[in-house]
Formats: sequence, structure tokens, C-alpha cells
Amino acid sequence: MNNLKNKVNLIGRLGAKPEMRKVGEKEYSLTRFSLAVSEGIKDKTTGEWNNNTVWHAITAWGKVAERICNTLDKGVEIAVEGRLVQKEYQLKDGTTKNSVEIEIQDFMMIQRKSIN
Repeated sequence: MNNLKNKVNLIGRLGAKPEMRKVGEKEYSLTRFSLAVSEGIKDKTTGEWNNNTVWHAITAWGKVAERICNTLDKGVEIAVEGRLVQKEYQLKDGTTKNSVEIEIQDFMMIQRKSIN
């Protein structure tokens, strides 16, 4: 049950083609991309359905990062499984900021780019 404490599952579309880079002395593969997750929300007063889209920062390491760059492109719908990672960083003016991203361990392609 310990592995359920910090677990995220999302389905969404890639906002751009993922790019991979090598980091650290051992040159680990790292891929970062944005994932748009949309859901329909019914307005309680009008009864109309509205689309609500939330963008998530996604990171992947190692072989998963390499598979993502070799197989995915902008607009592809995927399911991801991972965990939340909180990061703290300082701006040039000394201000401390926090960010949350999803570090994925696995993914599955659901649908290629939609044709409009």
C-alpha cells in the first residue's frame, strides 16, 4: 500500500514535441513536456457543458524518456502514470518559487494526433 501514497494517473494530449537532453556526469536522459488534460464540466445554472483544460508539467528519465522522444509528437493522446514532485528554486532577484511537476514512470499511447 506504500506505493499508493504518491501516485498520479492522467490522460491528456502533448502540447509540443518532446525533446530529450542528457544531464549529469553519467548523462542521464531527461525529457520534459506539457500535457493538456481536459474535462467537461456542466454549468449548474445554464446546464451547458464547458471544457476545462489544465496543463501539467511532465518529466521522464532514462529509458522512458528515450521512448517518449522516439514515439510521441505534439497532439498525441497518452495515459501517464507517475508521482508528484515539488521543486523549489530561486529567481535572479532572490525570490524563492515552488513548482510541482509529474515525474512519470510509464506511459501508453491512446490515440495519435486528431485530424481536423
